[in-house]
This record gives sequence, C-alpha cells and structure tokens, in this order.
Amino acid sequence: MIIKLALHVISAILGLYLASYFIPGIDFVGNLKTLFIAGLIMGIVNFLIKPILKVITLPLKFLTLGLSSFIINIGLVWLVVGIFFNDSFIVVSWLGYLWIFLIIWILSILLISKKK
Repeated sequence: MIIKLALHVISAILGLYLASYFIPGIDFVGNLKTLFIAGLIMGIVNFLIKPILKVITLPLKFLTLGLSSFIINIGLVWLVVGIFFNDSFIVVSWLGYLWIFLIIWILSILLISKKK
C-alpha cells in the first residue's frame, strides 16, 4: 500500500514537471522543493480522496457514461494546483488542467502496472 502511494506521488511529480515543460500555457516558476511538495499533495489526493469521490459519484457516472470522472479529476488537479500552488504554477485555461490530469493519469497507469 505504501508502494502504491509512492508510485502515485512519483507520477504526480513527473506529471507536473512534464506538463510544465511540454504543454504551452502551463508554466512552473517555483523551485524543486515546491514541485516535490505539489507532487506529494497531488499523489496523496489521488490515493486517498479520489477513491472516495468515485464511490460518491457512482450514480452520476452511470448517467454521464463515465464522462463525469474527467470533470472530477480536473477538479482535483485544479484544487491542488490552482488553490495551493497558484503562485508557482501558472495555468492559462482549463485545458491546461486537463493536460496535467492526462499526463499524471498515463504515468500512474504505466508505473502502477509495472509494479504488478
């Protein structure tokens, strides 16, 4: 369980860095310590809060055929990056939050599937 949490944190750190490096409209102006703290908080949110939100919003997922999960995940990224690290991460539009979510999601799938 701790290994899975560590993999979520690593994927969040790498995802935030890669998004700020490759995606235009996402800029990181902080230091490495800020990046690691943001990745740590994002990894903990993905590990602890996201499963609870999945259960709570299950009826909504059925109604929207799973598309509401994208909104929930974008909201979690906005919550962590937009509220806690607003001075370090500059995200121009909601598409930036979508790209951050997609990059972190792909990295976590790759890292967690390698663990098994």
